[in-house]
Amino acid sequence: MRKLLELDDLKAWYDPKKQVLKGLDLELGEHMVVGLIGLNGAGKTTLMNVLCGLHEGSSCTTKRFEGEDLDFKDKTFKAQRYIVFSEDESFGYFSFDEYVTYVFGCYGKTPDKAYIDGLVGKFGFGEYRGTLIKDLSLGNRRKAYLITGFALKLPLLLLDEPVNGLDFNSTEALYALIAGYKEFGTVMFSSHILESVTLTSDKVLVLENGVIAKTYSGSDITAENIRASLEKEDGVNDV
Repeated sequence: MRKLLELDDLKAWYDPKKQVLKGLDLELGEHMVVGLIGLNGAGKTTLMNVLCGLHEGSSCTTKRFEGEDLDFKDKTFKAQRYIVFSEDESFGYFSFDEYVTYVFGCYGKTPDKAYIDGLVGKFGFGEYRGTLIKDLSLGNRRKAYLITGFALKLPLLLLDEPVNGLDFNSTEALYALIAGYKEFGTVMFSSHILESVTLTSDKVLVLENGVIAKTYSGSDITAENIRASLEKEDGVNDV
């Protein structure tokens, strides 16, 4: 499998004296699903923010995307990735359809209306298309951003705790879309829910104390294995 993203010795901090990511190595292949799991405070959101160029306090020995040197803030890289944040209230005065038009314009892409309509249906979002994003519930805001992300079909889709706020049917739709995203590119998503990673992932990364402490793939991706790794960290199971 060809390498999509390579990071060596990634460090990140809010206070330089207290690192959140402590020399993390990360490798993502093309057309795969990678689940990132860890206890609260493990650094999942920090890692996502670093990848999007939104976290200033960081350093990395090696950064490559598709074999080329990478700058997280470079426009070329930004055009290849989209992120759905765990908390997001941006573009509140756009309706969903206005937001989609704007985002696709930024990426220089033409929206596939039929595909977007299909995603809207899967998430049961149809009646909210004209509602301002600021007036949507947490779950429906999440749906708006998720639909946009999946519709863009970019090489790298990043999802930070995407299940939060979703109802049962939307969660089931999300799992199917994550698992099927390999047709278009690679998706990496963080979660604290074991089910979400065991049902969808080709590779699961366990983030612990600022590094990737354990990697599971294939038949080793089981709730028992992942739970054991997390219980080893703090002696309890809170996932």
